[in-house]
Amino acid sequence: MGDIAKGVLGGAWTLLVGWILPTVLNLGVFALAVAPSLRRTAAARRLWPDGMPGTTVVLLAAALLLGLVLSALQNLLYRVLEGYALWPAAAYRAGCRRALRARGALADRLLVISLERREREGTPPAPPARADLLRIRADARLARAVRGDRRRTSAQRALLRERLNRYPVDAAQLAPTRLGNAIRRFEEYGHDRYRLDTQLLWNELTGAASDKLCRQVDLARASVDFFVALLAGHTAVALAALATLPAASADVPLLLTAAGGLAVLVPLWYRAAVTATDEWAAAVRALVNAGRQPLAEALGLVLPGELAEERKMWTMVSRFSRIPFHDRASALDRYRAAP
Repeated sequence: MGDIAKGVLGGAWTLLVGWILPTVLNLGVFALAVAPSLRRTAAARRLWPDGMPGTTVVLLAAALLLGLVLSALQNLLYRVLEGYALWPAAAYRAGCRRALRARGALADRLLVISLERREREGTPPAPPARADLLRIRADARLARAVRGDRRRTSAQRALLRERLNRYPVDAAQLAPTRLGNAIRRFEEYGHDRYRLDTQLLWNELTGAASDKLCRQVDLARASVDFFVALLAGHTAVALAALATLPAASADVPLLLTAAGGLAVLVPLWYRAAVTATDEWAAAVRALVNAGRQPLAEALGLVLPGELAEERKMWTMVSRFSRIPFHDRASALDRYRAAP
């Protein structure tokens, strides 16, 4: 019973922090900025409860309901923000090209920092690296960024590496948005390192790993969920404020101020969501690194001692789960545990 209670409370906590709490904040803004203009209408006067206790109950009930609805729609919200859903093909391709250029620029700036440090230490770069250095210095935009990097402290330069790490290793995996790339980098981690398709085997992996590892992933994701729900709610409240402007009873200055303020905050919450993925990525990385052994045992397999053999094994396991059975799947027999 104790384990069951922990699981229920843990799930309720991530739901509360990730979706219900930001919904409460958004409804509070709606009640303060938009509701006063709506309450002057005849329909709203009939539906809106009299007195503060009734209003509080209605807002809390609405927050709970809308929080649950947002949680159920979280995959769609993430897909829109990542650039996978409701994006025109041209916009998707343009976003991917922009992400490729941004990743390349960060990599070039870090390369210059590394090569110039080696020059100061008396270690001249190899001819290929020297050619890259000349190419980067010939690019006016990159050269301007490099001059700014020279004035940065070591800690500030480390932030460049942190930004670069928010992109997938494989250029073919790039997404059109920063949030999409920040999430895609750890979605591809298991496949890049071990050929373990974590997207395909996620339920098996979390079912076999320790509760502590799974809990870390859930808590880290809750922080990103919070900002995603907050910016989605801000967008909805801002649109509601603009839609209320034509009403005869509208408080135009208040509605415009609310819509403008929320529009300014939405990009900030988006950047906060991107930054919050760092902890989520670290939790998923730990889950993959430490959960492979329990996963192999749960699947009745023995983890090979050589990394190359392990990559072959996970390739076969991923293929076995993804495509219909074929006699070639018997190649997995050499990795199966003895009865």
